[in-house]
Amino acid sequence: MNTTQEQKNIISSTADIKINAVAGSGKTTTMIEYARSRPAKSNILYIVFNKSVKTEALRKFAAQGLSNVKVETAHSLAYRHIVFNSSYKVKLTGYSTNEIAELLNLKGNGEKHAEHILANHINKFITYFCNSNASKVQELNYLEVVNDAKAKSFVAAFYPYIEKQTRLLLHKMNMAEIEIIHDFYLKKFQLANIQLKADYILFDEGQDASPAMLDIFMKQKSVKVIVGDTHQQIYGWRYAVNSLEKADFLPYQLSASFRFSQQVADLAMAILRWKENIGPYKPVTITGKGSSKEHKTTAVIARTNLGLLLKAIEHVTDQKNPGYIYFEGNINSYTYADDGASLYDVLNLYNDNRRLIKDTLIRSMKDMDDLEEYIEKTEEVQLGMMVEIVKQYGNRIPDIIKTIKARHVSNDEKDKASLIFSTVHRSKGMEYDCVHLVKDFITEEKIKKQKDEAKKDQLNVARINEEINLLYVAITRTKKSLHIPEELLPAGFEGSADIHVTPALVPEEPELPAAKKRKFPYSHNTVDKLDLVEEKAWSLAKKRTINKEANKPWTTELDEELTLMFYDNISPKEMARHFGRTTGAIQARIKKLELSF
Repeated sequence: MNTTQEQKNIISSTADIKINAVAGSGKTTTMIEYARSRPAKSNILYIVFNKSVKTEALRKFAAQGLSNVKVETAHSLAYRHIVFNSSYKVKLTGYSTNEIAELLNLKGNGEKHAEHILANHINKFITYFCNSNASKVQELNYLEVVNDAKAKSFVAAFYPYIEKQTRLLLHKMNMAEIEIIHDFYLKKFQLANIQLKADYILFDEGQDASPAMLDIFMKQKSVKVIVGDTHQQIYGWRYAVNSLEKADFLPYQLSASFRFSQQVADLAMAILRWKENIGPYKPVTITGKGSSKEHKTTAVIARTNLGLLLKAIEHVTDQKNPGYIYFEGNINSYTYADDGASLYDVLNLYNDNRRLIKDTLIRSMKDMDDLEEYIEKTEEVQLGMMVEIVKQYGNRIPDIIKTIKARHVSNDEKDKASLIFSTVHRSKGMEYDCVHLVKDFITEEKIKKQKDEAKKDQLNVARINEEINLLYVAITRTKKSLHIPEELLPAGFEGSADIHVTPALVPEEPELPAAKKRKFPYSHNTVDKLDLVEEKAWSLAKKRTINKEANKPWTTELDEELTLMFYDNISPKEMARHFGRTTGAIQARIKKLELSF
């Protein structure tokens, strides 16, 4: 293959090295060439982040005839050494809040839902410990990772009890009295200090490694290579640490992206410069060498499950023929929380249909206010998202979800989908010809506002940096074109041949009152949630103040623009906002132009 000088330097290295690689810079290709250049009898271990990446890496190494390369995830390694041929049984879905409360026979102090809140924090404490490099629970202070004031106050009041019960549940797993979770056997593997039989260990996505994973890797006597992108760290909520900064290895760079153009590279660099607003930032250089002309895959990428589901709802309700769609990951994960509660359980609570609620925790709530109070004390993000959807769509939800699932294709038929829906986390490592961003990402304006409003030493710099990273990751999934809301553009940055800007949805007049915010205190979600009342007010205002362009005749240029947007799967509603016309006018023009897929 034709390698760059940066790649040649890496391939010819002999020491422990770390590689900071920008998005689309050919990390896997470089690792393949690195492996090919080692002695044929070498045992090479390539550790990747998740199962889907493992499957793809296995295919690529096999295609190159590199049978001496073994590809594993950290968890598959741990499973092989800890669970295989043992008495342990793995609980694939993890423990729900209800199950932990029953297993430990938790007792509150009479405070409402105390046993469930306690169970929630015990579950999170276990996750925190299992992903850490600590040898004992007592070495950690769980309070340090609780952010919401009400949740922090609750944990402080019950801390000795929470810590004791956390240790008890871990003991039950260790003695095989109950099923173990995935994080548990990874932790046990880390504490076992096992030496792996490998001459070389290549560790991918190092920026998102947990302290436990990093500890396993660093203790090996093999030649070590760790590769990742400092600015793609997006798993801080899983207690990930940036291993590239912690590993004292010889540094190398991969600064050229073969995925996207220089226009997209310039936008990505401008987004990363937002970090200058909150602290020291060393600018990164990205050279865009991508030149794809294909347009086979179009993806909608959102920051949150809520943002994505709302966009999917808009897509299937606005278009007469929405075509097939595909959700990265299990589509049901968008309607279920990790602890088992479903969107329908929350809807039934909303309607006071208690007999239809399946989840014990939701059934124990008196009403929606009761549930929201519980969410505040536990920082349960997914439940909070469900509450927001139920408040906005109410009893239309079952029919809407039914329509979405009817249009959804299986993984084997993904190529039939006209639109792929994904959150940033699920799109990690993926690439698409065309990407449309949902506007639920952080903006520079919000960063500056948070900085101005934060009290001294209370600005969470790490969390804001991660929010910026999320937008950077989303932008760099595209191979050809990017559609980005105007609100997300850096100041002074304009659209181009590869970057299409969706105008901000703000009517010129009448002036509306400041946005009213719902309570949304969750730790890693900095996105403002507009009150439904304001949305309706905006809608009414828009109807009264349709852009002056609405009555102007269609021109050849406008028809061409409309045609391009139609084949980019832009909904009539979005087109109406873009052209300043009604949705009916857009649909009439589409019919007039006889546009169809």
